[in-house]
Amino acid sequence: MSEFVIVTDSAADLSAAMVEELDVEVLPLSFTIENQTYEDHPDRRAMPIETFYRLLREGKMATTSAVNVSQYTELVEPFLQSGRDVLILGFSSGLSTTYNSAAMAAAELGEKYPQRKICAVDTLCASLGQGLLVWYAAKMRQAGRSIEEVRDWAEAEKLHFCHWVAVDDLAHLKRGGRISATTAFVGGMLSIKPIIHVDNEGHLINVGKVRGRTASLKHIVEEMGKRVANPQNQIIFISHSDCLEDARIVGEEAKKRFGVKDVVYSHIGPVIGAHTGPGTVALFFVGTER
Repeated sequence: MSEFVIVTDSAADLSAAMVEELDVEVLPLSFTIENQTYEDHPDRRAMPIETFYRLLREGKMATTSAVNVSQYTELVEPFLQSGRDVLILGFSSGLSTTYNSAAMAAAELGEKYPQRKICAVDTLCASLGQGLLVWYAAKMRQAGRSIEEVRDWAEAEKLHFCHWVAVDDLAHLKRGGRISATTAFVGGMLSIKPIIHVDNEGHLINVGKVRGRTASLKHIVEEMGKRVANPQNQIIFISHSDCLEDARIVGEEAKKRFGVKDVVYSHIGPVIGAHTGPGTVALFFVGTER
C-alpha cells in the first residue's frame, strides 16, 4: 500500500500542535485587516490570534479570501512527484470556493499523474468540525486504512459531524449580511445571542436566539444532547474566539452530562472569526444527524 498525504486548509482551525500530531498538510487561506493581507497558518506566524481579536474588538473590519487552483497545485504536486497519493479534505463548498479550487486542481493533477491517486472531499464542515473530520481521517490512516477507504468513510460520514455555535457579538453577523442592522441593534439592547449551525448543504445558518450569554452556552450543550452518538466513546472539539473560559464551561458541561472521553480546545482562526466575531464558542461532535 502506497503512503498517502492528507491535505486540508486553515479553515479547519487545527492548532500547530494538532497538525504535527496528525501529520497533515494545511493550505493557508488569507485574511485582510487594516488594509494588509496575511496568510492564516496554524502557527499564527503572520499575526498572533490575540492581536486579531483585539483589532476586531476595537472595531476593525476583517475580510477573507479563498485559495485558487494554482495554490492547491503548488502544495500538492510535489507529493505526487515523490510517489505519494493525496487525499484533500476541504472547507465546506457552502461557505467558500476553496473546495472548488481543490477539486479542479485534483482533476488537472490526476490527468498529469495518472499513476497516482488524488482524491478531494467536500467535507461540508467548517472550523473544528472540519478539524474533527480530519482528526478521524488521520487516525484511520495511522491504523493502516487505504486512501480509498478513508475517502469513502469521509463521504459517508461527513453529515454526522455536528456544528453548534453560540455567537456573542451581533455586529459581525450584521456586517456579513446574516442579520439586519435593526435586528443587531435590538438584539444588542436585549442581550439576544444567536445560535447558528452548519446544515446538510454546508451553509452556516441562524437557527435560534437565546437571551443571555450563559443561556446560549447551555443551549448548544442541550442541542448536543438531542443528537450525540455514543458520547462515552467520543473526543469532542470546541473552538472559541479568544474566550477560552467560556469554551471550558461548555466542555465541562458536556463531560458532566454525557461522559465524553475528552475535550480538545482550539482558537477559531481569522478565516472563520472574521465572520463570527470575538466571543464565539463552537461545539463539534459526531451525532445521529446535524
